Amino acid sequence: MTQDPSRPADSAPADRFHTGSHDLPVSDALAAFMSGGWAPSPLPDLTLAEIAPWTAKRRARLSARFPGERLVVPSGVLKVRSNDDDHRFRPHTAYAYLTGEQEPGGVLVMEPVGGTHEARLYLRPRSPRDSGEFFRDRRYGEFWVGRRPTLDEASALLGIETVHLDRLPDLFRGPNVATRVLSGEDPAVDALVPVRGDTEQNLELASYLSEMRLIKDEWEVTQLQLAVDHTASGFEDVVRALPQALRHPRGERWIEGVFRLRARAEGNGTGYETIAASGAHACVLHWIRNDGALDRDKLLLLDAGVETDSLYTADITRTLPLSGRFSSSQRDVYQLVLDAQQAGIDALRPGASFRDFHQAAMRVIATGLHEWGVLPVGVEESLRPESGLHRRYTLCSSGHMLGMDVHDCAKARAETYLDGKLEVGHVLTVEPGLYLQPDDETLPPELRGIGIRIEDDLVVTEDGARLMSAALPRDPDAIEEWMGGLMG
Repeated sequence: MTQDPSRPADSAPADRFHTGSHDLPVSDALAAFMSGGWAPSPLPDLTLAEIAPWTAKRRARLSARFPGERLVVPSGVLKVRSNDDDHRFRPHTAYAYLTGEQEPGGVLVMEPVGGTHEARLYLRPRSPRDSGEFFRDRRYGEFWVGRRPTLDEASALLGIETVHLDRLPDLFRGPNVATRVLSGEDPAVDALVPVRGDTEQNLELASYLSEMRLIKDEWEVTQLQLAVDHTASGFEDVVRALPQALRHPRGERWIEGVFRLRARAEGNGTGYETIAASGAHACVLHWIRNDGALDRDKLLLLDAGVETDSLYTADITRTLPLSGRFSSSQRDVYQLVLDAQQAGIDALRPGASFRDFHQAAMRVIATGLHEWGVLPVGVEESLRPESGLHRRYTLCSSGHMLGMDVHDCAKARAETYLDGKLEVGHVLTVEPGLYLQPDDETLPPELRGIGIRIEDDLVVTEDGARLMSAALPRDPDAIEEWMGGLMG
């Protein structure tokens, strides 16, 4: 499972046709010199992590769902960005949700014992000073990527028994045990586990790992609120930076960079690729090229979210007038989207169908389009599933579950999510939009090229839903006042 320290990267056979690694070779003398003379490493703070009591409860729920079966949930592996340069690692969401651990290559094993499970984390521990890994291994060595906890340290921090990753194969040499694995995340794990591939058993495990995250616990709501609060600060940073961004030939990228600074300073980074779409770029639903200039007469659609160190992300969109003031046409389109969003928010309550808020928003959108003379059919006909002509101008759904993944719980079964009922503790977005393409001849010229989305994050409560992102204004008058105060 780990790189053989007796065969480091720099000892690979020479290949006169390929440069391979650019690392310098290590002489025997240097290897011997590197093996000694090291002071004891300072101990990290070994206080039990704040998340540990919550992960224990989650593992107990997982154990109750699959009694008598071995459950294997890997962290995932490093992914190459280019040549020998890896992407910054992010663990699989289910693994982090169940353990709080975030290093590559880790594996959670829930071993059935009696009527319950014993949880063990198989980890790659701190690089020992006697193996050479600490300075030879560019992927995992301490000199290259920093210190990892020892097994004892990880156990103290996470409240889980830890085992060296190299011992994982031994587990599968013992008696055959019915096993489910979150497959496709770690090739080494897939090769070890007797039940391989996307079998029905494995798919059921993946679905449940999504479904158990549908209702957020108290700690998760706190983390999501933290993500939302940092995101609101990032939006304020962007508005303050607009004068500079307007002067830059790639103003969209300036905006992206300003927000990313806040995300990295306050959390793990952005929870997804930032959409900084000016003018007609806002009509592209997932515009992430962000290579355009900003025009004071146009709008900026900013869809961005800070991800906390605990990997919970916000997902907020505001559409802002780059001049600080909406034009008449821009305000008309914006107000229709805002009315649709409010109708969606008003539909959120325990027991309501998940699809209700989207349908409420679309009724407002279809009505507005009809009143503008744009919709070629009546409102009721357009709202029928076999028609949906209003979708030419809005196309996508009006929201989704939110959590550790920006589109959270995506592997949950339809009956528990899309066709399910809202419950207290669901966290979701409400984000209707209008995307009036610049080449759409069904629209009057003054509306072409306007893209508007308003997106907020909400948690379902006993009496409706709480607007977590209320710190950011939504009303057009309030937006103009807010922008004026920040831009000076």
